[in-house]
Order: sequence, then C-alpha cells, then structure tokens
Amino acid sequence: MLSRGALTIVDALTTGREATPEELATDTGYTRNHIYQLLDELIAAGLLRETRRHHNQRVVRITEHPVIEQYRKLTAEFSHVDWPELLTPATMRVCWYLDEPRRITSIADRLEISRQSVHKALSPLKNRAMLSPAGPEYALNDSVQPLLEFIQAVVVHDHQNRARDLAPSTTVEWCDPDRALIRVQERHDTESLYATEEWEVTGLARFEELGLQFFLAGEPTFWYAPEETLTPAEIVSHTLVLDSGSRRVSYSLLLIESEAIDRQELTEVAAWYGLTETISEMYRYLDEEYKSPSEGKVHLPNRAEYAALKNQYGVA
Repeated sequence: MLSRGALTIVDALTTGREATPEELATDTGYTRNHIYQLLDELIAAGLLRETRRHHNQRVVRITEHPVIEQYRKLTAEFSHVDWPELLTPATMRVCWYLDEPRRITSIADRLEISRQSVHKALSPLKNRAMLSPAGPEYALNDSVQPLLEFIQAVVVHDHQNRARDLAPSTTVEWCDPDRALIRVQERHDTESLYATEEWEVTGLARFEELGLQFFLAGEPTFWYAPEETLTPAEIVSHTLVLDSGSRRVSYSLLLIESEAIDRQELTEVAAWYGLTETISEMYRYLDEEYKSPSEGKVHLPNRAEYAALKNQYGVA
C-alpha cells in the first residue's frame, strides 16, 4: 500500500514536471535521506522514472502507470482535497470495502482489526461528508467514485508487484487488500510459485488433494493469503469466480458433496467474491428444489449427467 510519504511525492509530481531529490525535499519538508528512500521505492514499483542530468544529477518524473492515471483523475475532480494527508494506508485498506454498503463489524473481521480501528480510518472521510451511512452500514458516496477506483488500482498494483517478482506472466484475477487470486501463462512461472511458501495452488488444480482429479489445460491458479488456511469453501469460491460455466459448477458441486461443505460457511465466504446467488442456486439444486436445472440462472448440470459424474468419482 502506498505510504503517506510516497503519495506525497506522487502528488508533488502529478503535473508531469521533473524534479531533483533536493527540489522534492524542499517541496515536502522531508529529509534528503527519506526522499531517496521514497524515490527508490517508487522507481522499483514502476510509478516513477529516473534520468540523469549533468554531473550525474538524479531527476525523476511520474510514469504513465494505471495508479498514476487514477490519481490524476482523483485530483482533477477534487483538487481542493489534500489527499496525501487524508489517505493513510489504513484508510485505503478500509475504503476498499466501501464499494457497497457494509457493516463496520464485517470490515473489521475481514481485515482482522478492531471496530475502533475501522472507525478511526474512516473518520477523515466522515468529516468531509464522503460517506453514505445507511443504518449500521457505510459506503462511499457516488460522487467520490474516483477515490474507490484509485484505491482499487493501488491494491491490484501491490499484488501484481509481489507476484511478478517471482512470476512475470502474472495477471491478478481477484484481490482485496490482504489476498490475491492470480493466473500465470508460463510453466517456469508456475514452478517459481510452487517453490514459495506464501503462494498456494487453488481452484480446480487443488481438487486432487481432496480426492477429485480432473484433466486441466493450462497453468494452475495460485492464492496469496499467507496468514490464512485455504479451506474447501475458499477453493470452491476461487473455482467459480474465475469461471462459473457448467463444467466448473459441476465439479464444484462434487466438492461440496464429497467434503460436506457447510452451507452457511460457503455462503459467507462466497459473498466476498460476489457469488452469493450462485452458491444459493447450487445448494437448491443439491436439495432438489429445482425440477429442472434450467429454472435457475446458474449453469447447473442435467440430473442424469450429474449422477453419472458422481458415480465416476465415487461421490456418495
């Protein structure tokens, strides 16, 4: 996540001007050593580009990066706001979850922080009337949509940087501030991720460990959440968020039955992936509430085909 200092540097250069470290130290009030540290971080992240003047003088300017473009949109629309002062990493992490109305408790649980910490992070936004409280829930006002888009760009960029250090062909398929679901295109990238402890195989490629082995084309999907245990409910959600076609739905139904995945647990996990309706229809199918799979919106299998699939994989 961008620190306040890093965002201050980006803000100082957002007009596209070039500046030396000494000029940035004057503009920001930071020491030269702190400026050098921030510049190195931003250059490594691809947000700044460095050139040299006479006598090997360092000069930096911002790049045409998606994070920079979103910040320019934000500052163009809200030029009166001191965004580096407002947007601490804690505030940005909480704001990620304000794309829809959410309870403070729900955000706190997801980030594994206290409710007081969530309120503290949101306080600067409340003071500027940027939130839309609806009963016990909060969301960002529609008028500050550029803020949400900037924070989303920052979080995706953080995960891309982390993964591409190991696997350059990475694309981020889903993420939140602490978790990421990625795909890679190259076999050597897969091997690099297999060799690390913080990335785990997930999706269909993980079914084999749970007794269900399928033919898989392409490279497996990887999951980043080093502080959490990867559960069958998460594996089902990862499988379906990538593609909710009939094949993946059928295989996910098999896993739900073979692992006896608790309906409430899977429903709660799937909600973070926008899969609430999908999971609801899948359980209704398993409970035989549908006479025909075509009654729902999800691509559910034909009853006879699913029975044959269960028999093939020995799922009772």
